[in-house]
Amino acid sequence: MAKKTKSDANTIAVNRRARFDYDIDTTVECGMVLVGTEVKSLRAGKASIAQAFATVRDGELWLYQAEIAEYEFGNRNNHEIQRRRKLLANRREIAAMEIFTQEQGRTLVPMKMYWKDGKAKILIGHGVGKAQHDKRRDQAKKDAQREIDRALRHR
Repeated sequence: MAKKTKSDANTIAVNRRARFDYDIDTTVECGMVLVGTEVKSLRAGKASIAQAFATVRDGELWLYQAEIAEYEFGNRNNHEIQRRRKLLANRREIAAMEIFTQEQGRTLVPMKMYWKDGKAKILIGHGVGKAQHDKRRDQAKKDAQREIDRALRHR
């Protein structure tokens, strides 16, 4: 079994389909406003950002549909699994994200949730949706590169 690197140990959740479904050109690191049971659940690694997306509303950045499982030892004050969560970013970054999402087909895609200096962070990418033929082309390139690597390895 492979050993975990330091970056793997800090990773909470990864959106593996983000780069497959979207062309990501710029990424921004954001903090998250969380309640206590959410932090404890994240420490246990129980989160999913596969269906999540971010939007700018009233000058604030919000994360929707990110699933943080209920803390198993929480009481009746446990958090909602899919509540909207406020993201913390620089005012200029939020303004740039709002301008970016004005055009059709552009969205803010959560790519990775991780720990940094004891605080939960999320990496948000500026994504432009890919067409089906773009996805096929990327898959063909990936397959061709895998074949080349395999041939070189067996030489």
